[in-house]
Amino acid sequence: MRMAITMGDASGVGPEILLRRFAAGQLGEDVVAYGDAAILSAGARLLGLTIPLNAVADPEAAETSKLNVVDLARLTASDLTPGRLNGRAGAAARDYVERATRDALAGRVAGVVTLPMNKEATRVSTPGFLGHTEFIAALCGTRDYAMMLTTGDVAVSHVSAHVPLREAIGLVTPERIVTVIRLTHATLRRFVDVPRIAVCGLNPHAGEGGIIGTEDGMVIVPAIERARREGLDASGPFPADTVFHQAIRQDRFDAIVCMYHDQGHAPMKLMSFESAVNVTIGLPIVRTSVDHGTAFDIAWQGKAFTGSLQAALDYAWKLLRC
Repeated sequence: MRMAITMGDASGVGPEILLRRFAAGQLGEDVVAYGDAAILSAGARLLGLTIPLNAVADPEAAETSKLNVVDLARLTASDLTPGRLNGRAGAAARDYVERATRDALAGRVAGVVTLPMNKEATRVSTPGFLGHTEFIAALCGTRDYAMMLTTGDVAVSHVSAHVPLREAIGLVTPERIVTVIRLTHATLRRFVDVPRIAVCGLNPHAGEGGIIGTEDGMVIVPAIERARREGLDASGPFPADTVFHQAIRQDRFDAIVCMYHDQGHAPMKLMSFESAVNVTIGLPIVRTSVDHGTAFDIAWQGKAFTGSLQAALDYAWKLLRC
């Protein structure tokens, strides 16, 4: 069975990365792309690449030695608008993800690896769209899920992700924190006998004993205590400005549970921007992603790094094989 790769927004770097990776002989035979053959064909010409495409309706019809594409035929060559916001491309990118997710749920592909979408472009047709994570979870009918970034050495999962910071603070509840600790433990338990999970504080210095906010003591501490009663190796809350050093430089933790998006994303992207993998944990399917956006400023110029796709593919297969 092959791994699905959704090609992402046609105006961004996703399809370009897919094509360049294939042309370099680095994509492998165990994948099938979900997207538009017309865009990939036009894009290959733009990049000066010779790519043998095989457009199929079913991932099981894939052939060797070709870039196999489940062709949704949403776009034409004229819709290739490098670096420009394109509502049609945004809607098509959503459709690729939906089809690949449904095929994964049906067992037609092993899992889903996603290349970047542009939220603004997709919201032209889908005003409530928040991102891959929320969209795929809804398609799977999953209520308890979380976003996790991983480098392989350390993982960072998030109590909240794509919400305004004012709302994120309100989502810091004992129930949600415990849920994310459980999901993180269950994912890492595939590789680590007893995952060591650090829990970040919400406030500077984890509240400093209530001097800088009370949420750390009143909300986060009870959640950690509950997780520990369940037998999970959770500890904290730790100040966000030191816990990453403890996990990465001192090997004290295998994972960090962060309270909001940037608390986890900023240090992880600083450390491993080209190799970190985005994983949606808690789903009935495997879903990983490159940890970068559509990069409209360099799209289709042959400048985008391609190794992040391999990292996402490797981690998806690792999850399936453990």
